[in-house]
Amino acid sequence: MEIYHFIGIKGTGMSALAQILADSGKQVQGSDIEKHIFTQDALENKNIPVLPFSADNIKEGLTIIAGNAFKDDHEEIKKAKELGLPFYRYHDFLGKWLNQYTSIAVTGAHGKTSTTGLLAHVLDHASPISYLIGDGTGKGAEESKYFAFEACEYRRHFLAYQPDYAIMTNIDFDHPDYFKDVEDVFSSFQEMADNVKKGIVACGDDEYLQSIQAKVPVLYYGLNESNDFCAKNIYEDENGTTFDVFVRNNFYDTFQITSYGTHNILNALAVITICHYEDFTADQIKEIVSFKGVKRRFSEKTIGKQVLIDDYAHHPKEVAATIEAARKKYTNKEVVAIFQPHTYSRTSTFMNEFSEALSEADSVYLCDIFGSARESQANLSIDDLKQLIDNSQLLTLENIQVLENHPESVLVFMGAGDIQKYQEAYEIIMQ
Repeated sequence: MEIYHFIGIKGTGMSALAQILADSGKQVQGSDIEKHIFTQDALENKNIPVLPFSADNIKEGLTIIAGNAFKDDHEEIKKAKELGLPFYRYHDFLGKWLNQYTSIAVTGAHGKTSTTGLLAHVLDHASPISYLIGDGTGKGAEESKYFAFEACEYRRHFLAYQPDYAIMTNIDFDHPDYFKDVEDVFSSFQEMADNVKKGIVACGDDEYLQSIQAKVPVLYYGLNESNDFCAKNIYEDENGTTFDVFVRNNFYDTFQITSYGTHNILNALAVITICHYEDFTADQIKEIVSFKGVKRRFSEKTIGKQVLIDDYAHHPKEVAATIEAARKKYTNKEVVAIFQPHTYSRTSTFMNEFSEALSEADSVYLCDIFGSARESQANLSIDDLKQLIDNSQLLTLENIQVLENHPESVLVFMGAGDIQKYQEAYEIIMQ
Protein backbone atom coordinates (compact mmCIF):
# COMPACT_ATOMS: atom_id res chain seq x y z
CA MET A 1 0.00 0.00 0.00
CA GLU A 2 1.23 3.48 -0.86
CA ILE A 3 2.46 5.43 2.18
CA TYR A 4 2.52 9.24 2.24
CA HIS A 5 5.40 10.68 4.27
CA PHE A 6 5.12 14.34 5.33
CA ILE A 7 8.38 16.17 5.98
CA GLY A 8 7.44 18.84 8.53
CA ILE A 9 4.09 17.27 9.40
CA LYS A 10 3.47 19.62 12.34
CA GLY A 11 3.10 22.68 10.10
CA THR A 12 -0.45 24.00 10.14
CA GLY A 13 -1.15 23.27 6.48
CA MET A 14 0.81 20.02 6.51
CA SER A 15 -0.97 18.70 9.59
CA ALA A 16 -4.35 19.49 8.05
CA LEU A 17 -3.44 17.84 4.73
CA ALA A 18 -2.14 14.73 6.51
CA GLN A 19 -5.46 14.44 8.36
CA ILE A 20 -7.40 14.75 5.10
CA LEU A 21 -5.42 11.95 3.48
CA ALA A 22 -5.79 9.72 6.54
CA ASP A 23 -9.55 10.34 6.66
CA SER A 24 -9.70 9.45 2.96
CA GLY A 25 -8.26 6.00 3.63
CA LYS A 26 -4.62 6.69 2.81
CA GLN A 27 -1.72 5.47 4.93
CA VAL A 28 0.07 8.50 6.37
CA GLN A 29 3.13 9.19 8.50
CA GLY A 30 5.44 12.14 8.97
CA SER A 31 8.45 13.68 10.66
CA ASP A 32 9.26 16.92 12.45
CA ILE A 33 11.13 18.46 15.37
CA GLU A 34 10.58 16.77 18.73
CA LYS A 35 9.26 19.92 20.47
CA HIS A 36 5.51 19.72 21.15
CA ILE A 37 3.44 21.84 18.77
CA PHE A 38 -0.34 22.13 19.15
CA THR A 39 -0.97 20.73 15.65
CA GLN A 40 0.35 17.30 16.62
CA ASP A 41 -2.56 16.62 18.99
CA ALA A 42 -4.95 16.05 16.08
CA LEU A 43 -2.37 13.83 14.35
CA GLU A 44 -2.01 11.69 17.46
CA ASN A 45 -5.78 11.45 17.84
CA LYS A 46 -5.92 9.94 14.34
CA ASN A 47 -3.00 7.58 15.06
CA ILE A 48 -0.76 9.20 12.48
CA PRO A 49 2.88 8.36 13.36
CA VAL A 50 5.13 11.40 13.91
CA LEU A 51 8.85 10.60 13.79
CA PRO A 52 11.90 12.72 14.64
CA PHE A 53 13.69 14.02 11.53
CA SER A 54 16.13 11.42 10.18
CA ALA A 55 17.31 10.29 6.77
CA ASP A 56 16.54 6.76 7.97
CA ASN A 57 12.82 7.59 7.77
CA ILE A 58 13.03 7.71 3.98
CA LYS A 59 12.60 4.30 2.34
CA GLU A 60 11.44 2.79 -0.91
CA GLY A 61 7.67 2.82 -1.40
CA LEU A 62 7.06 6.25 0.11
CA THR A 63 5.46 9.24 -1.58
CA ILE A 64 7.03 12.36 -0.14
CA ILE A 65 5.22 15.61 0.64
CA ALA A 66 7.61 18.29 1.91
CA GLY A 67 6.70 21.45 3.78
CA ASN A 68 7.62 24.69 2.05
CA ALA A 69 9.80 25.76 4.99
CA PHE A 70 12.37 23.05 4.25
CA LYS A 71 15.08 23.50 1.67
CA ASP A 72 16.41 20.89 -0.71
CA ASP A 73 19.46 20.30 1.50
CA HIS A 74 17.28 18.89 4.32
CA GLU A 75 18.47 15.38 5.13
CA GLU A 76 15.14 13.69 4.38
CA ILE A 77 14.60 15.59 1.13
CA LYS A 78 18.13 14.73 -0.04
CA LYS A 79 17.55 11.05 0.72
CA ALA A 80 14.17 11.05 -1.05
CA LYS A 81 15.71 12.54 -4.18
CA GLU A 82 18.62 10.11 -4.08
CA LEU A 83 16.11 7.22 -4.05
CA GLY A 84 14.04 8.82 -6.81
CA LEU A 85 10.84 8.72 -4.75
CA PRO A 86 7.69 10.53 -5.88
CA PHE A 87 8.18 14.03 -4.44
CA TYR A 88 5.82 16.98 -3.99
CA ARG A 89 5.96 20.30 -2.23
CA TYR A 90 2.90 20.96 -0.06
CA HIS A 91 1.21 23.42 -2.42
CA ASP A 92 1.89 21.27 -5.50
CA PHE A 93 0.31 18.17 -3.95
CA LEU A 94 -2.65 20.16 -2.67
CA GLY A 95 -3.16 21.61 -6.16
CA LYS A 96 -3.39 18.08 -7.54
CA TRP A 97 -5.58 16.74 -4.71
CA LEU A 98 -8.33 19.36 -4.90
CA ASN A 99 -9.19 18.55 -8.53
CA GLN A 100 -11.48 15.71 -7.45
CA TYR A 101 -13.91 18.11 -5.72
CA THR A 102 -15.87 21.31 -6.24
CA SER A 103 -13.09 23.35 -4.68
CA ILE A 104 -13.38 26.69 -2.89
CA ALA A 105 -10.12 28.51 -2.21
CA VAL A 106 -10.14 31.17 0.51
CA THR A 107 -7.40 33.74 0.13
CA GLY A 108 -6.57 37.28 1.19
CA ALA A 109 -4.04 39.20 3.25
CA HIS A 110 -6.24 38.91 6.36
CA GLY A 111 -9.10 36.68 7.47
CA LYS A 112 -8.23 33.55 5.49
CA THR A 113 -8.29 31.12 8.40
CA SER A 114 -11.42 32.45 10.09
CA THR A 115 -13.34 32.59 6.79
CA THR A 116 -12.24 29.08 5.78
CA GLY A 117 -13.29 27.78 9.19
CA LEU A 118 -16.68 29.46 8.96
CA LEU A 119 -17.25 28.20 5.41
CA ALA A 120 -16.28 24.65 6.38
CA HIS A 121 -18.61 24.82 9.38
CA VAL A 122 -21.62 25.83 7.29
CA LEU A 123 -20.96 23.39 4.45
CA ASP A 124 -20.27 20.54 6.89
CA HIS A 125 -23.77 20.91 8.33
CA ALA A 126 -25.31 20.72 4.85
CA SER A 127 -23.38 18.01 2.99
CA PRO A 128 -20.35 15.73 3.26
CA ILE A 129 -17.28 17.89 2.67
CA SER A 130 -13.52 17.96 3.01
CA TYR A 131 -11.65 21.00 4.29
CA LEU A 132 -8.21 22.32 5.12
CA ILE A 133 -7.98 25.19 7.60
CA GLY A 134 -4.81 27.12 8.34
CA ASP A 135 -5.01 26.47 12.08
CA GLY A 136 -3.98 22.85 11.50
CA THR A 137 -7.50 21.44 11.18
CA GLY A 138 -8.28 19.05 8.34
CA LYS A 139 -11.06 16.63 7.44
CA GLY A 140 -11.46 14.31 4.49
CA ALA A 141 -14.40 12.26 3.25
CA GLU A 142 -14.41 10.15 0.10
CA GLU A 143 -18.05 11.08 -0.62
CA SER A 144 -17.30 14.82 -0.41
CA LYS A 145 -18.64 17.12 -3.06
CA TYR A 146 -16.97 20.28 -1.74
CA PHE A 147 -13.42 21.00 -0.67
CA ALA A 148 -12.90 24.26 1.22
CA PHE A 149 -9.29 25.23 1.75
CA GLU A 150 -7.05 28.08 2.73
CA ALA A 151 -4.83 29.39 -0.07
CA CYS A 152 -1.80 31.42 1.01
CA GLU A 153 -0.35 34.13 -1.22
CA TYR A 154 3.15 33.97 0.31
CA ARG A 155 5.73 33.34 -2.44
CA ARG A 156 2.76 33.02 -4.80
CA HIS A 157 2.17 29.47 -3.61
CA PHE A 158 -1.55 29.79 -4.35
CA LEU A 159 -0.77 29.84 -8.07
CA ALA A 160 -0.40 26.05 -7.82
CA TYR A 161 -4.20 25.85 -7.44
CA GLN A 162 -6.94 25.93 -10.06
CA PRO A 163 -10.03 26.06 -7.86
CA ASP A 164 -13.62 26.16 -9.01
CA TYR A 165 -14.27 29.18 -6.78
CA ALA A 166 -12.13 31.67 -4.89
CA ILE A 167 -13.10 33.88 -1.98
CA MET A 168 -10.84 36.94 -1.82
CA THR A 169 -11.14 38.74 1.52
CA ASN A 170 -8.77 41.68 0.90
CA ILE A 171 -5.45 42.73 -0.63
CA ASP A 172 -2.86 44.38 1.59
CA PHE A 173 0.92 44.71 1.76
CA ASP A 174 2.43 41.99 3.94
CA HIS A 175 5.35 39.55 3.76
CA PRO A 176 7.82 42.36 2.95
CA ASP A 177 10.60 39.75 2.85
CA TYR A 178 9.06 38.57 -0.45
CA PHE A 179 6.65 41.13 -1.92
CA LYS A 180 8.04 44.50 -3.03
CA ASP A 181 4.90 46.54 -2.38
CA VAL A 182 1.12 46.31 -2.47
CA GLU A 183 1.13 46.44 -6.28
CA ASP A 184 3.27 43.29 -6.28
CA VAL A 185 0.73 41.65 -3.96
CA PHE A 186 -2.09 42.75 -6.28
CA SER A 187 -0.36 41.22 -9.29
CA SER A 188 -0.22 37.86 -7.50
CA PHE A 189 -3.96 37.99 -6.79
CA GLN A 190 -4.63 38.90 -10.40
CA GLU A 191 -2.67 35.81 -11.47
CA MET A 192 -4.69 33.77 -8.96
CA ALA A 193 -7.94 35.14 -10.42
CA ASP A 194 -6.88 33.88 -13.84
CA ASN A 195 -6.73 30.32 -12.43
CA VAL A 196 -10.31 30.27 -11.08
CA LYS A 197 -12.70 28.13 -13.13
CA LYS A 198 -16.27 29.08 -12.07
CA GLY A 199 -16.52 32.24 -9.99
CA ILE A 200 -14.91 34.69 -7.57
CA VAL A 201 -16.43 36.11 -4.39
CA ALA A 202 -14.56 39.29 -3.45
CA CYS A 203 -14.89 42.04 -0.86
CA GLY A 204 -16.08 45.06 -2.80
CA ASP A 205 -15.14 47.40 0.05
CA ASP A 206 -11.49 46.70 -0.82
CA GLU A 207 -10.24 49.13 -3.45
CA TYR A 208 -7.72 46.68 -4.90
CA LEU A 209 -10.23 43.85 -5.26
CA GLN A 210 -12.50 46.24 -7.18
CA SER A 211 -9.82 46.22 -9.88
CA ILE A 212 -9.53 42.45 -10.24
CA GLN A 213 -10.10 41.31 -13.83
CA ALA A 214 -11.53 37.83 -14.31
CA LYS A 215 -12.79 35.50 -17.00
CA VAL A 216 -15.44 34.19 -14.58
CA PRO A 217 -18.29 35.99 -12.76
CA VAL A 218 -17.21 38.15 -9.78
CA LEU A 219 -19.69 38.63 -6.93
CA TYR A 220 -18.91 41.47 -4.54
CA TYR A 221 -19.86 41.62 -0.87
CA GLY A 222 -19.41 44.33 1.75
CA LEU A 223 -21.00 47.16 3.70
CA ASN A 224 -21.22 49.55 0.75
CA GLU A 225 -24.60 49.46 -1.00
CA SER A 226 -22.95 49.11 -4.40
CA ASN A 227 -22.03 45.48 -3.57
CA ASP A 228 -24.02 42.51 -4.84
CA PHE A 229 -24.37 41.30 -1.24
CA CYS A 230 -24.60 44.03 1.38
CA ALA A 231 -24.93 43.96 5.19
CA LYS A 232 -27.22 46.63 6.68
CA ASN A 233 -28.95 47.37 9.98
CA ILE A 234 -26.03 46.04 12.01
CA TYR A 235 -26.83 45.56 15.69
CA GLU A 236 -24.50 44.39 18.48
CA ASP A 237 -25.47 43.10 21.91
CA GLU A 238 -24.19 40.64 24.50
CA ASN A 239 -25.03 37.72 22.18
CA GLY A 240 -22.98 38.94 19.21
CA THR A 241 -23.82 40.76 15.98
CA THR A 242 -27.06 40.70 13.97
CA PHE A 243 -27.40 42.13 10.45
CA ASP A 244 -29.68 42.08 7.43
CA VAL A 245 -28.36 40.92 4.07
CA PHE A 246 -29.55 42.53 0.86
CA VAL A 247 -28.88 40.84 -2.50
CA ARG A 248 -28.67 43.49 -5.23
CA ASN A 249 -30.68 45.84 -3.00
CA ASN A 250 -33.41 43.28 -2.29
CA PHE A 251 -33.80 42.03 1.29
CA TYR A 252 -32.66 38.41 1.59
CA ASP A 253 -32.65 37.46 5.29
CA THR A 254 -31.36 38.32 8.77
CA PHE A 255 -28.26 36.60 10.12
CA GLN A 256 -26.52 36.43 13.48
CA ILE A 257 -22.91 35.70 14.44
CA THR A 258 -21.53 35.39 17.96
CA SER A 259 -18.46 37.52 17.18
CA TYR A 260 -17.87 41.26 16.93
CA GLY A 261 -16.20 43.75 14.62
CA THR A 262 -16.48 44.70 10.95
CA HIS A 263 -13.98 42.04 9.90
CA ASN A 264 -16.20 39.27 11.27
CA ILE A 265 -19.27 40.65 9.49
CA LEU A 266 -17.31 40.65 6.22
CA ASN A 267 -16.10 37.08 6.79
CA ALA A 268 -19.71 35.99 7.30
CA LEU A 269 -20.85 37.88 4.20
CA ALA A 270 -18.26 36.06 2.11
CA VAL A 271 -19.63 32.71 3.28
CA ILE A 272 -23.25 33.81 2.78
CA THR A 273 -22.42 34.93 -0.77
CA ILE A 274 -20.74 31.71 -1.95
CA CYS A 275 -23.37 29.51 -0.29
CA HIS A 276 -26.23 31.52 -1.84
CA TYR A 277 -24.53 31.18 -5.24
CA GLU A 278 -24.34 27.40 -4.75
CA ASP A 279 -28.07 27.27 -3.88
CA PHE A 280 -27.85 26.56 -0.17
CA THR A 281 -30.93 27.76 1.72
CA ALA A 282 -30.93 30.67 4.14
CA ASP A 283 -31.69 28.24 6.99
CA GLN A 284 -28.62 26.17 6.10
CA ILE A 285 -26.44 29.28 5.95
CA LYS A 286 -27.72 30.44 9.35
CA GLU A 287 -25.52 27.75 10.92
CA ILE A 288 -22.95 30.57 11.03
CA VAL A 289 -24.41 31.41 14.45
CA SER A 290 -23.15 28.10 15.89
CA PHE A 291 -19.56 28.61 14.71
CA LYS A 292 -17.15 28.46 17.66
CA GLY A 293 -14.14 29.89 15.85
CA VAL A 294 -10.77 28.48 14.83
CA LYS A 295 -7.62 27.98 16.85
CA ARG A 296 -5.69 31.12 17.86
CA ARG A 297 -8.31 33.54 16.48
CA PHE A 298 -9.83 35.42 19.42
CA SER A 299 -9.62 32.27 21.57
CA GLU A 300 -10.91 33.20 25.02
CA LYS A 301 -10.63 31.92 28.57
CA THR A 302 -11.48 33.47 31.93
CA ILE A 303 -9.11 33.39 34.90
CA GLY A 304 -10.51 35.03 37.98
CA LYS A 305 -11.95 38.35 36.88
CA GLN A 306 -9.67 38.68 33.85
CA VAL A 307 -10.44 37.55 30.31
CA LEU A 308 -7.44 36.21 28.36
CA ILE A 309 -7.61 36.27 24.55
CA ASP A 310 -5.12 34.46 22.31
CA ASP A 311 -4.98 35.77 18.74
CA TYR A 312 -2.73 35.24 15.72
CA ALA A 313 -2.83 38.96 14.78
CA HIS A 314 0.59 39.94 13.41
CA HIS A 315 -0.18 42.71 10.89
CA PRO A 316 -1.26 46.22 11.98
CA LYS A 317 -4.75 45.84 10.49
CA GLU A 318 -5.22 42.52 12.26
CA VAL A 319 -4.04 44.03 15.55
CA ALA A 320 -6.50 46.92 15.16
CA ALA A 321 -9.36 44.54 14.29
CA THR A 322 -8.65 42.32 17.31
CA ILE A 323 -8.57 45.29 19.70
CA GLU A 324 -11.80 46.59 18.14
CA ALA A 325 -13.51 43.22 18.66
CA ALA A 326 -12.36 43.10 22.31
CA ARG A 327 -13.73 46.60 22.92
CA LYS A 328 -17.09 45.78 21.35
CA LYS A 329 -17.51 42.54 23.28
CA TYR A 330 -16.26 43.82 26.62
CA THR A 331 -17.52 47.39 26.62
CA ASN A 332 -16.87 48.07 30.32
CA LYS A 333 -13.44 46.48 30.68
CA GLU A 334 -9.91 47.81 30.25
CA VAL A 335 -8.32 46.37 27.09
CA VAL A 336 -4.66 45.45 27.56
CA ALA A 337 -2.62 44.58 24.46
CA ILE A 338 0.31 42.16 24.84
CA PHE A 339 2.02 42.07 21.46
CA GLN A 340 4.96 40.11 20.06
CA PRO A 341 6.08 41.40 16.63
CA HIS A 342 6.69 38.66 14.06
CA THR A 343 9.79 39.01 11.85
CA TYR A 344 12.17 41.94 11.71
CA SER A 345 11.20 42.79 8.13
CA ARG A 346 7.49 43.16 8.97
CA THR A 347 8.24 45.11 12.17
CA SER A 348 10.54 47.52 10.34
CA THR A 349 8.15 48.02 7.43
CA PHE A 350 5.07 48.70 9.57
CA MET A 351 6.61 50.37 12.64
CA ASN A 352 4.34 53.43 12.56
CA GLU A 353 1.25 51.41 11.68
CA PHE A 354 1.87 49.04 14.61
CA SER A 355 2.21 51.97 17.01
CA GLU A 356 -1.08 53.47 15.79
CA ALA A 357 -2.96 50.18 16.04
CA LEU A 358 -1.63 49.31 19.50
CA SER A 359 -2.35 52.79 20.81
CA GLU A 360 -6.05 51.95 20.57
CA ALA A 361 -5.62 49.72 23.64
CA ASP A 362 -5.75 51.16 27.17
CA SER A 363 -2.38 49.66 28.07
CA VAL A 364 0.35 48.11 25.92
CA TYR A 365 3.02 45.52 26.73
CA LEU A 366 5.64 44.59 24.13
CA CYS A 367 7.56 41.32 23.90
CA ASP A 368 10.83 40.82 22.05
CA ILE A 369 10.57 40.49 18.26
CA PHE A 370 10.13 36.89 17.10
CA GLY A 371 12.58 36.50 14.23
CA SER A 372 12.16 34.18 11.28
CA ALA A 373 14.61 31.57 10.11
CA ARG A 374 14.21 33.15 6.67
CA GLU A 375 15.89 36.42 7.70
CA SER A 376 18.94 37.73 9.49
CA GLN A 377 18.37 39.96 12.49
CA ALA A 378 18.04 43.55 11.41
CA ASN A 379 19.47 46.53 13.27
CA LEU A 380 16.20 46.76 15.15
CA SER A 381 14.88 45.98 18.62
CA ILE A 382 11.59 46.09 20.47
CA ASP A 383 12.75 49.36 22.06
CA ASP A 384 12.35 51.06 18.68
CA LEU A 385 8.64 50.26 18.70
CA LYS A 386 8.29 51.08 22.40
CA GLN A 387 9.51 54.62 21.79
CA LEU A 388 6.54 55.24 19.47
CA ILE A 389 3.85 54.14 21.93
CA ASP A 390 3.06 56.28 24.96
CA ASN A 391 2.92 54.44 28.28
CA SER A 392 3.99 51.13 26.75
CA GLN A 393 6.13 48.70 28.75
CA LEU A 394 8.40 45.79 27.89
CA LEU A 395 7.20 42.38 28.97
CA THR A 396 9.39 39.36 29.69
CA LEU A 397 8.77 36.00 31.29
CA GLU A 398 10.55 37.37 34.37
CA ASN A 399 8.17 40.30 34.92
CA ILE A 400 4.99 38.64 33.62
CA GLN A 401 3.29 39.16 36.99
CA VAL A 402 2.94 42.86 36.14
CA LEU A 403 -0.26 41.88 34.30
CA GLU A 404 -1.86 41.36 37.71
CA ASN A 405 -1.96 45.17 37.91
CA HIS A 406 -4.94 45.09 35.53
CA PRO A 407 -7.72 43.41 37.52
CA GLU A 408 -11.01 42.73 35.74
CA SER A 409 -9.39 43.59 32.39
CA VAL A 410 -9.21 41.91 29.00
CA LEU A 411 -5.65 40.73 28.26
CA VAL A 412 -5.20 40.35 24.50
CA PHE A 413 -2.11 38.27 23.62
CA MET A 414 -1.28 38.81 19.93
CA GLY A 415 1.41 37.45 17.61
CA ALA A 416 2.37 34.73 15.13
CA GLY A 417 5.51 33.57 16.97
CA ASP A 418 5.46 32.01 20.43
CA ILE A 419 3.34 34.59 22.26
CA GLN A 420 1.51 31.65 23.85
CA LYS A 421 4.43 31.07 26.22
CA TYR A 422 3.77 34.44 27.84
CA GLN A 423 0.11 33.62 28.34
CA GLU A 424 0.95 30.17 29.67
CA ALA A 425 3.49 31.65 32.11
CA TYR A 426 0.90 34.10 33.38
CA GLU A 427 -1.72 31.39 33.78
CA ILE A 428 0.68 29.40 35.95
CA ILE A 429 1.18 32.40 38.24
CA MET A 430 -2.57 32.91 38.51
CA GLN A 431 -3.38 29.29 39.42
